[in-house]
Amino acid sequence: MPAAIPQLLLLSNSRSPDGAYLKWARDEIKAFLGAPRGSVLFVPYAAVPGTQGAYDDYAQRAGAAFGDMGCDLLPLHLAADPVAAVRAAAAIVIGGGNTFHLLTRLYAAGLVEVIAERVRSGTAYIGWSAGSVVACPTISTTNDMPIIAPPSLRALGLVRFQINAHYTDVHPPGHQGETRAERIGEYLSLQPAATVIGLREGSLLHVSGSRVRLAGTGARIFRAGEPAADWAPGAGARVQGAAGELSEAQHS
Repeated sequence: MPAAIPQLLLLSNSRSPDGAYLKWARDEIKAFLGAPRGSVLFVPYAAVPGTQGAYDDYAQRAGAAFGDMGCDLLPLHLAADPVAAVRAAAAIVIGGGNTFHLLTRLYAAGLVEVIAERVRSGTAYIGWSAGSVVACPTISTTNDMPIIAPPSLRALGLVRFQINAHYTDVHPPGHQGETRAERIGEYLSLQPAATVIGLREGSLLHVSGSRVRLAGTGARIFRAGEPAADWAPGAGARVQGAAGELSEAQHS
């Protein structure tokens, strides 16, 4: 029997400029999941309890969007046995929010290696924002504040590159803080072997085995010692090879 080919759909963001939830990526998600789409497992752990992003509200919002695509969303936080739920899932969806909170909860539930194992075995994976960043070797290129400390920055390691979600070149007049590109440059100065994909709003990566396809608005590729390179949709070979392959989880 041929080995399963890992399949991931990694979105920069969930909302369209008009506030519509996952509408901009609907066709890509439907094509990715195929038909019949059935049920998918939703991980709401990037939401922070006590805020508007509480798990129940988050699952309801995501469930409505996936329902419009013909999918039933099964919220992981309601499962009696989260590990068993992941092992039984036909597809895994991890939403955005705070990346540090997400990874902390994944470690606490014993799910980091379980999810990684399932996706490498062929279980479809969809993530947006924090859910995309956590698919990387580490969460070091997230934009979020470390509101909680996970046991490690090591994440799922489903791809070998790092993602900076919501990437922007905008630098408001008078703002004296670093640009996003400068922050990524700082990371690469200490992690020179890494590749960082700055994923612009309205863009996504479809990873199929060792192939990576960009769809949407575009991205920028950052490597140590090289000028940042703009990446347009359709130029998937730009991150193949050492940067685009799936691999075992990297340790930070």
